[in-house]
Amino acid sequence: MTTDGGPAGADGERVRELEEEVGQLRQAVSSHAVVDQAIGMMVALGRVTPDQGWVVLKDVSQRTNIKLRHVAESILVWGRRGEISPDIRVALEEALDRHGPAQIPGAPSTD
Repeated sequence: MTTDGGPAGADGERVRELEEEVGQLRQAVSSHAVVDQAIGMMVALGRVTPDQGWVVLKDVSQRTNIKLRHVAESILVWGRRGEISPDIRVALEEALDRHGPAQIPGAPSTD
C-alpha cells in the first residue's frame, strides 16, 4: 500500500465499500425471509392471499409506526409462543378486517 492515496489506498477503500454492501445484502435477504414467513402466517391464519398478506403487514407497520421487519418478527414469535404485543395484535386484527375475509383465530367474535 502507498501512503499517497494512490491505487493501493483506492483498492482498500473499494474493498471496504464492497464488504459493507455484502453485509447490507445479507441483512436484506434475512429480512426478506422473515417477511415472507410472516406473510405465510397471514395466508394460513388470516385466510388471505399472499398479496393481501403483504398489504396487511405494511398496514400494521404504518399504523403502529414499527418497522415492517419487526412487525414480521413479532408475528413469527406469536406463531411460536402465542405472545404478541397488544398494539400489534389490535392493528393486525383491524388490518385483516380491512384487507381480508377473516379474523385472527382466537380473537373475540364481533357477531
